[in-house]
Amino acid sequence: MEVILREHVDNLGRRGEIVKVADGYARNYLLPRKLALLATDGNKRHVERERAKFDAKEAEDRAAAQRVADRLAAVDVVIARRVGETEALYGSVTSADIADALAAKGFEIDRRKLQLDEAIKRLGEFDVPVKLFRDVTPTVKVRVVAEGARAVTPAPAAPAAE
Repeated sequence: MEVILREHVDNLGRRGEIVKVADGYARNYLLPRKLALLATDGNKRHVERERAKFDAKEAEDRAAAQRVADRLAAVDVVIARRVGETEALYGSVTSADIADALAAKGFEIDRRKLQLDEAIKRLGEFDVPVKLFRDVTPTVKVRVVAEGARAVTPAPAAPAAE
């Protein structure tokens, strides 16, 4: 079945392209989610008329994603977790935890855009890619520290009373 993509679909095509897909994939996934239209003559003419509008919107979305990416590059997220004697975490740090920490810093990033292969289960510093747009993927530095440890650089100690 031939369909016209209304949005970019990973591993399939870009917005406005005509692609051939399996009938079930089109009926059960693409069409109900309004990601595609059937490739009829009327729909083809309609898409051609709106291609300029799509391209302008895509350029605007890319520019907005790039601005957010530039701001995200300077962000350092610190997440404190309880640890055991062997410095193993009780629980783990998930993409939802990182998204919440970013929201506290003023970034509204959907947790599904964080490309965390698996939950973080140890202390340390990790680079987490954030897919904001098709080819705009900045990395966020995430530091997992022990709960109770200082999350920022310690202030100079006060002189000890003798």
